Amino acid sequence: MSDDRSSQLIILFFAFVVLLNYPVLQIFDRKELWFGIPALYFYFFFIWLTLIVVVGLVVRKKRKS
Repeated sequence: MSDDRSSQLIILFFAFVVLLNYPVLQIFDRKELWFGIPALYFYFFFIWLTLIVVVGLVVRKKRKS
């Protein structure tokens, strides 16, 4: 893995740790429904899906010669 990819993955790790930590989670801890799903659950699954897609894009990115 190139140095560029590993640094991007480390930055992504810390960004998603912040997004899944208490102060941000408290924003979505409401008795509200988004698309028929409680807001906190929707937020968890949306962040999880975003993490999978972004990490996939970083890992699949081709090296430029």
